Amino acid sequence: MLLANFSKAKSLGLSRTFIKSLIHDGVVFVDQSKAVSAHRKVKEGEVVEFSFKEREAEHIEAEDIKLDIIYEDDSLAVINKPAGLVVHPAPGNYEHTLVNALKHAFKELSDINPGRPGIVHRLDKDTSGLLIIAKRNDAHLEISRQFSNHTIEKEYIAIVKGRMEFDEGLIEAPIARHIFKRKNMAVNFSDSARDAKTYYKTIKRYNDASLLSLKPLTGRTHQLRVHLDFIGHPILGDVKYGKNNKFIRLALHAKRIKFIHPNTGEPIELTAPTPEEFKIPLNKT
Repeated sequence: MLLANFSKAKSLGLSRTFIKSLIHDGVVFVDQSKAVSAHRKVKEGEVVEFSFKEREAEHIEAEDIKLDIIYEDDSLAVINKPAGLVVHPAPGNYEHTLVNALKHAFKELSDINPGRPGIVHRLDKDTSGLLIIAKRNDAHLEISRQFSNHTIEKEYIAIVKGRMEFDEGLIEAPIARHIFKRKNMAVNFSDSARDAKTYYKTIKRYNDASLLSLKPLTGRTHQLRVHLDFIGHPILGDVKYGKNNKFIRLALHAKRIKFIHPNTGEPIELTAPTPEEFKIPLNKT
């Protein structure tokens, strides 16, 4: 396997051009030997090592990408992110992300994390819905504190495979990184796993699918996707955690969020419209 193909196979998000630039800079090693070509074949068992610096915010270009802004004031904004849009740039992929769009849409963004201006929390690329964007550092820190204290309420809707047996319930299962698939998370009962809780309510049942309301009571990576797969009802369109559950996209949408405004102290509760693709006649499928 070529080095550039190795990056793609491992879902590292590094372009062929970026891999070449790292090799040119002399920071890519295969079994402790410096790589000199992106066409160098990697054999099974060889260790590939490299390092790079995250790009600073001033080097991230603004792009005129249309945003659905649900709320905005001097301190923050809340946007309805479309499915398929990556939230922040990553090494080798500094274009066409939400951050590129934010730099075009807003004159000021928080720079607590210079490589991810304005980003307080995130959604997976294929998840749509509400995201809080911080314009000022004080707002960023206060919203981050609310997330850390689990005082921010978030509600998602999802279409899952199969007919849910119960009208509502609590999924309580710890999550850790998958022992083999290191890019995946999984329910795990080892000492390294972290507690995770998800409340669900069944909104509607179809022939072989169910529409759910989901409230994550903890904030683990891929929590909703992992928990629903764990109970045998993976989210439709989830190619990472689901099987035989095709859909036109990942059927997960961050529909509602409630938090305390970092400056006024007033509660803010916002909702995003249900995506049109969630309204297809699933009883016919």
